[in-house]
Amino acid sequence: MSTKRILIADDSATMRAMLVAIVETLGDYRIIEAASGFEALRLLPREHVDLVLTDINMPDINGFELIKYLRTNPNYKNIPVFIVSTEGSPKDIEKAKQLGVDEYVVKPFSPEKLQQLIKRYLHQSS
Repeated sequence: MSTKRILIADDSATMRAMLVAIVETLGDYRIIEAASGFEALRLLPREHVDLVLTDINMPDINGFELIKYLRTNPNYKNIPVFIVSTEGSPKDIEKAKQLGVDEYVVKPFSPEKLQQLIKRYLHQSS
């Protein structure tokens, strides 16, 4: 089985570090970090990713714009995408669903819940 790759896009270094720690405890995953939506878009052509975790509020390209790009691009449209955000309003969740997000995790969240979701999506595609 090849190593699954997870792209974490969040402008908060602290949040990225926390997400990396949560993913690392799951085992053999390769983590690619992006500090903005723009950086995530730059990394995508160079890195095959199996899952994307993104915040909504980021400079330049926000999480919604990143998801819209992923869902309209044939190379990325089938990659599972999770939003991990403090923004948990019904309006934001509805917008995310319309864009095709797979899971919406509101901060603060249980690391175990996020780990279960990651395992569910990455093991069904292997």
